[in-house]
Amino acid sequence: MQLHTISLNNLKRRKGKMAFLTIGLTVGIATIVTLVTLTRSMSGDIQRKMDEFGANILIVPQSNGLAMNYGGISLGGVTFDQRELHERDLSTIGSIKNSKNVATISPKVLGGVKVGSHDLLLVGVNFDAELKMKQWWQIFGETPKGDHELLLGSDAARVLSVETGGTVRIRGESFKVAGILGQTGSQDDSLIFTSLKKAQTLLGKEGKISLVEVAALCSGCPISDMVTQLAEKLPETKVSAIQQVVEGRLKALDQFKRFSYAMAAVVLFIGSLIVFVTMMGSVNERTTEIGVFRAIGFRRSHIIRIILLEAALVSTLAGFLGYAAGMGGAKLALTFMAESKLTLLTWDGDVALGSILLAVVLGIAAGLYPALHAAKMDPTEALRAL
Repeated sequence: MQLHTISLNNLKRRKGKMAFLTIGLTVGIATIVTLVTLTRSMSGDIQRKMDEFGANILIVPQSNGLAMNYGGISLGGVTFDQRELHERDLSTIGSIKNSKNVATISPKVLGGVKVGSHDLLLVGVNFDAELKMKQWWQIFGETPKGDHELLLGSDAARVLSVETGGTVRIRGESFKVAGILGQTGSQDDSLIFTSLKKAQTLLGKEGKISLVEVAALCSGCPISDMVTQLAEKLPETKVSAIQQVVEGRLKALDQFKRFSYAMAAVVLFIGSLIVFVTMMGSVNERTTEIGVFRAIGFRRSHIIRIILLEAALVSTLAGFLGYAAGMGGAKLALTFMAESKLTLLTWDGDVALGSILLAVVLGIAAGLYPALHAAKMDPTEALRAL
């Protein structure tokens, strides 16, 4: 009779205990898989959210200013030595060391204009870049495509009493309102958007840029390094990172990871104890059987291999069941924990293989002492029980 046949027959005879052992180890592996999968999927969710947040680096011209206050009342300010950004500076952004992390560059030119009796702020943008950066925008109508088309913020449209398809005159030129921006709750609601080139012409700022918003891909989030690199390339500008929300979410995720791994370690320890206690009980019950094996010529190594093979078989089954149960638990938890409904469950072959290997290693490690204990049994003492 071969050793694996003996192990299989013993598992069949002790179905109850083996089922208990399998369930205990399965719970541990399922917990690990659930927590690891959740953290990975939520990391992907945060990466997508960070893209939706828009710009996380802002570049503005350097200037010297003086804020005037008296008695706690702001009296405005005076700006000295006002510098300008130029369109040629945009190519510099793409030449920094971490240029591969630059997702979108959105230059803007700003200036005040009078529309009828109202003073409003005109913003010239590259609409393709702007829409990539501000994915939360909801436009009623169409995105402006020509130089004589506008996108109005909701408050601006209300003040001017115009709707989609209407016309607005700015500095003697007629513009069609291609679309109206849905309420955002930000300064965008009171702005007038047109193409960058047209706005530069209307404001007399040909080739000039008021500010540049940069959306950086946050794989590894080297935003601080990128800020430093941009500041070195553009010494006459002020480069700042808008990443408070990003950092807060990443810190929260890091804390969740640490808590998850601590909980997983505790569950795995309990699962290992279950394997150890169950295998020791099985060995003590099989004293006579082991004595017979030794009496008919089985070596100590044979006994160890029989016990460890049983542990390995049960652990392998627990690894498969644990992975399946863990993915199911992660899918269920993700519907409550992820902010985005589009968050996808990350199916990873490495996690599946790792869960099975971890179960086998834990099972064998927990069954090693019971196997050694069984191998050291004196066959004469065991046979006296017959």
